Amino acid sequence: MVIWMIGLAGSGKTTVGRALYERMKMKNPATVFLDGDHVREIMGDDLGHTIEDRERNGRRICNLCHYFDSQGIDVVACVLSLFHEQQDWNREHLTEYFEVFIDVPMAVLEERDQKQLYSGARAGQIKNVAGIDIPFTPPKQPNLVIENGAFCDDFSSHVNKVLSAISARRGETS
Repeated sequence: MVIWMIGLAGSGKTTVGRALYERMKMKNPATVFLDGDHVREIMGDDLGHTIEDRERNGRRICNLCHYFDSQGIDVVACVLSLFHEQQDWNREHLTEYFEVFIDVPMAVLEERDQKQLYSGARAGQIKNVAGIDIPFTPPKQPNLVIENGAFCDDFSSHVNKVLSAISARRGETS
């Protein structure tokens, strides 16, 4: 199974994804965690953040997920996922694909702004920031939407929602 966690920078996708990965790994050791920034590093930091580079990195993540999926390895992938074509490709090519959108209002993201991406973009110091000068369109048909607009220091409720939704989809009882 590939769980594709979508969200803008600061939405909590990596934090929720890592907590989900830890829970899943206890049940199935053949589980990996992928984060878009880490994939950039692993592949040699040869990409910037232009639309073209973001598309290429997204394709890399899709291909890595497909590779792991073909070997029966579960994946939690935390990605910005700007491109609906990649989400559609995942639905078509992965054995079991579950899409989660971490939805956070832009005002909250700008308030969190731990990496100063949004404030830097607003000040004209940073370019190619998704949600500011690169359009972000929410996914068309996520399997689950998690509203993460409030302060949260315990992400277990979000992880439980994902696991419950997956179980319900599979027809499993808790």
